[in-house]
Amino acid sequence: MQNLLPYDGIVNYYGKVFNATDADTFFQKLLSTIDWRNDEAIIFGKRIITKRKVAWYGDVPFKYTYSNATKTALPWGRELLALKRICEEHSGEAFNSCLLNLYHDGNEGMAWHRDEERELKKNGAIASLSFGAERRFLFKHKASQEKIECLLENGSLLVMRGITQTHWLHRLPPTKKIHTARVNLTFRTINHSNQELNH
Repeated sequence: MQNLLPYDGIVNYYGKVFNATDADTFFQKLLSTIDWRNDEAIIFGKRIITKRKVAWYGDVPFKYTYSNATKTALPWGRELLALKRICEEHSGEAFNSCLLNLYHDGNEGMAWHRDEERELKKNGAIASLSFGAERRFLFKHKASQEKIECLLENGSLLVMRGITQTHWLHRLPPTKKIHTARVNLTFRTINHSNQELNH
């Protein structure tokens, strides 16, 4: 499997792992069955609500804090468990949680960031499944500023591994050209030792 990154990390793009019919079916099910909520962030002490919607699921009620806001994982549904198994089979990795994003159109995106929150397993793999609108996805090396770009297709899988989050930022740039929605599922591994779980 080809590594999209030239150094300091591993990103494998598997392309479409679902045919168009299955991808569209999962897309519609996720739109209707996921408990979507507007995301929020605390920036300079001010609470910001995003148009983009998110959901957080896991094996147990994992706590996950990013942008100074904490979420508690909901229990898996049937579709999510099926998608998790497919990601695990293709990637050879194991995941215990999933952060989902719903982008209504190309005006909604994600700024440069790294997924390195303390709850996450250090150097753990993150599997990104995409359904709906095709979107550009960019990586930028922290030191060299070199950029790598790929197109995330409907029904496609991308996996970030190893030291990628240490050395590379990634973003989903907004675009005026996209007028339809995209659902992105990022399967992750939460480190149990950093959790205070409420069973």
